[in-house]
Amino acid sequence: MAARNTARKRAFQILFESDQRGADVLTVLADWVRHARSDTRQPPVSEYTMELVEGYAEHAARIDELIAQYAVGWTLDRMPVVDRNILRLGAYELIWVDGTPDAVVLDEMVQLAKEFSTDESPSFVNGLLGRLKELKPTLRRG
Repeated sequence: MAARNTARKRAFQILFESDQRGADVLTVLADWVRHARSDTRQPPVSEYTMELVEGYAEHAARIDELIAQYAVGWTLDRMPVVDRNILRLGAYELIWVDGTPDAVVLDEMVQLAKEFSTDESPSFVNGLLGRLKELKPTLRRG
């Protein structure tokens, strides 16, 4: 499943770039795809990366609403940018992607937090996504 791991990491990077630039996430995705096609040094953007980014974009408002609702002590805009985007990706895959086991999603997002964020971030990401996992049957609207 190394390909899925890489796809998640690239989807996270696209969400992060979109957030940092204040750009539409689908525009950033298109930029990445175009760049990969025109520069042989850039790896192609996988189908799964595109599915994750496009799926997140479709449910972005609901995902931000859920993160804001369940992130105890944090508002979305005060949350570290890395954590916010790992949570966005994780929430999308956890709630709307049926083919991936919940435990895999949580583990992958915790690994991203370990690699890209602070020492406290893995437990924060695990705790919030764990709460969404518990509530998953009631969260899928929108």
